[in-house]
Amino acid sequence: MKKDNLNDPNPQLVDSYHLPFGDHPDEYIRRFERIRTHVFASADDGSKAVADRVEALITEKSRKGEMCVIGLPTGSTPKGFYAELVRRHKETGLSFKNVITFNLDEYYPIKPEHRQSYNRFMWDNLFKHIDILPGNVNIPRGDCPREEVSMMGQEYELKIKEAGGLDIQILGIGRTGHIGFNEPGSSPNSTTRLVALDSLTRQDAAADFYGEDNVPRYGITMGIGSIMAAPEIYLMAWGEAKADIIRKAVEESVSDAVPTSFLQNHPNATIVLDLAAAAGLTRIKTPWLVGPCEWTDRFIRKAVVWLCQKLNKPILKLTDRDYNDNGMSYLITEHGPSNKINIKVFNDLQHTITGWPGGKPNVDDTTRPERALPFPKKVVIFSPHPDDDVISMGGTFARLVEQGHDVHIAYQTSGSIAVSDDDAVRYLDFVRSFKSIFNVDFDADSFYQSAAEFYKKKDAKTVETNELRQIKAAIRRGEAKAACRFIGVPEGNIHFMNLPFYETGTVKKNPATENDILQTMEFLRKIKPHQIYAAGDLSDPHGTHRVCIDLILEALHRMIGDEWIKDCRIWLYRGAWQEWDLDKVDMAVPLSPEEVEIKRLAIFKHQSQKDGALFMGSDKREFWQRAEDRNKATAILYDKLGMAEYEAIEVFVRYKLA
Repeated sequence: MKKDNLNDPNPQLVDSYHLPFGDHPDEYIRRFERIRTHVFASADDGSKAVADRVEALITEKSRKGEMCVIGLPTGSTPKGFYAELVRRHKETGLSFKNVITFNLDEYYPIKPEHRQSYNRFMWDNLFKHIDILPGNVNIPRGDCPREEVSMMGQEYELKIKEAGGLDIQILGIGRTGHIGFNEPGSSPNSTTRLVALDSLTRQDAAADFYGEDNVPRYGITMGIGSIMAAPEIYLMAWGEAKADIIRKAVEESVSDAVPTSFLQNHPNATIVLDLAAAAGLTRIKTPWLVGPCEWTDRFIRKAVVWLCQKLNKPILKLTDRDYNDNGMSYLITEHGPSNKINIKVFNDLQHTITGWPGGKPNVDDTTRPERALPFPKKVVIFSPHPDDDVISMGGTFARLVEQGHDVHIAYQTSGSIAVSDDDAVRYLDFVRSFKSIFNVDFDADSFYQSAAEFYKKKDAKTVETNELRQIKAAIRRGEAKAACRFIGVPEGNIHFMNLPFYETGTVKKNPATENDILQTMEFLRKIKPHQIYAAGDLSDPHGTHRVCIDLILEALHRMIGDEWIKDCRIWLYRGAWQEWDLDKVDMAVPLSPEEVEIKRLAIFKHQSQKDGALFMGSDKREFWQRAEDRNKATAILYDKLGMAEYEAIEVFVRYKLA
């Protein structure tokens, strides 16, 4: 089968996962998919592929002396795509003078200059960096009087037609399955109009607006019919949070409950995904149902765990019949019989379990996930925010300290944006009282009054002052220190990195820079750890986790020649949003009921993140509840597979630099 990159060859395409290419036709590889779907190794690769197609179309139209009319999306998904277009304009001379754009949507009501408006988003991320003529930019007006919205929608449709119609439409997808702001229930022949936003859409936007109450309740959007009129459509989706809705849109029947599924009826629509967003597709999740697979050890584990869960059987009770009846006859043929496969997977999974995450001294470590020596080890636990360490691996953290390792905690960002305004004022009130009691020479009254007035007037457009950011950062530092003291980490081993990319005073962060990387390298070279723990969570609502892990890995790869790295192992944990699938797990640390309580109490030290923290996402459980539910679910899964029964388990994936 030809591995095409939308239209051209590209080795970064990962169109089949564990499926040998050979001579298999597209229909075989994608037999469950109702829309042409391409899977790339990363969002960057996918963004570049779509940029390739857009550049080719612009160039082709320019050569003919024609205008290129492009429909554009907003949100986090197209940011990499826009950055790539800007790069090509600046570095290779790609011109946009022959381009006319029509944006899909805009919040309503909202002023064009509002910090969260899509108008501002487009100028900040694309238009002001390229040579497009301002008169060729079209974005629905979010400040249009209500009685004029319907007429504006009709005029928008007419303007698209007068431009010759869209040549290409680029899309993202919301977790409701919306394209543009076409929420579930939208008609397939709908045009540009005012719509009420789904509650999930508003929840997803809450972080940008400093709370769901501040998110506009309406939006103006091009309709499904407007989108489907484009002769060529590309929809991009990145990250695990989109995996479930992508599966529904691509593999289930067309339904207005998932508006993206209407693209199945388009003659030239293409879905472009990274591996994380493709995780729910049959050819990625259970490719043995598609056809013969390349059966690596980890892939066999993945298939066997899936079979156990489907049949509700432990590993050692699976039979040849179970494998054959559930699309896994190829596995039996190549690696069977079943008892041989079962024992291999059982032993493999059992060897992930250890009560000694830093390695157990004076024992044979041949089958243990972590080596025995050196002991004790220097350990660095990176935490993107000042609570991810205890939320994600609090039990393992405490175990490492208890077993005598030299544990250092590195808080990569201040986390100040996640402290509520009320908490900041409350702490300033405490400082004011403290000054009164102890007669401290500090004008706390004035600071308190100015802060209280600032927060009364603050809205989603306000950039917080550096002084107030420092107050909030100090709150989170104090909480982190309290949790570390509770676990037993000496204060000299607590490090606050305050990486520059984070400190913007708004939810939107700056891109990571060379300074962030160099600071990370300097810190690691100072400690020279034997173990590194870092957040491998790519589903963080802000993307802070993603930036933080990318910085660590970039720093490590740059230092790969350092002598200490040869003796360093890197373990990745997950944040509050997801858990590792069992086929990826390299180390599982069981927790007793007492250790679960220790973890919970350590999380409780982060009081500003309890009782309805600012950025909870759509899951309303508190962070400690998510952590406990997730760790207990992992223990139950190990138990059902036939392992020992534990109260809870924290799991880790080993990252290998080479």
